[in-house]
Amino acid sequence: MKFSVVTSNVNKAREIAAFFRNVAEVDHIDLDCPEIRDDDVGVIAKRKAEYAYAMLGIPLMTDDTCFCIGALGGFPGPYAAYVQRTIGNPGILRLLGGKLDRRAYFETAIAFADGEGIRVFRGKIEGKVVSPRGSDGFGYDPIFEWEGRTLAELSLEEKSRVSHRARALALLKDWLETHYPGV
Repeated sequence: MKFSVVTSNVNKAREIAAFFRNVAEVDHIDLDCPEIRDDDVGVIAKRKAEYAYAMLGIPLMTDDTCFCIGALGGFPGPYAAYVQRTIGNPGILRLLGGKLDRRAYFETAIAFADGEGIRVFRGKIEGKVVSPRGSDGFGYDPIFEWEGRTLAELSLEEKSRVSHRARALALLKDWLETHYPGV
């Protein structure tokens, strides 16, 4: 099976390709998709997939991720990429200054589009926001701790097994194996 991952984030494309290594051939296509606003990352991922499939007409996947911090009322939520670009991890830590509740979660929705339609798969991981640690990963990985380690302290192989994206990708992989025999 061959499909494309449509994203402008090279790190994300690398993670996805690593996840499907030995299972499927995954190409990276950097296509700017209109980013609709919605509180549900599943809706956002699906709309991206609709656009990308209309433009390219090949089997592909898109995704969207939210990063929700309880003490901040779920902020930044589906605006995680924008917040990362503007205030980054230092800004998030400033916003959390003095707050004891540091619980947070990531949720990724992956939309897979082919000639039969679009399906959405979701993965979630819960943890907490901590001071930066680790040198791997990208984005919020250095400040998000899961089971005692930040995502930036995990190797790509470990992260590809346990992350929010990995959980959604595992559901996609299971679906592909039943709908595309030989994957």
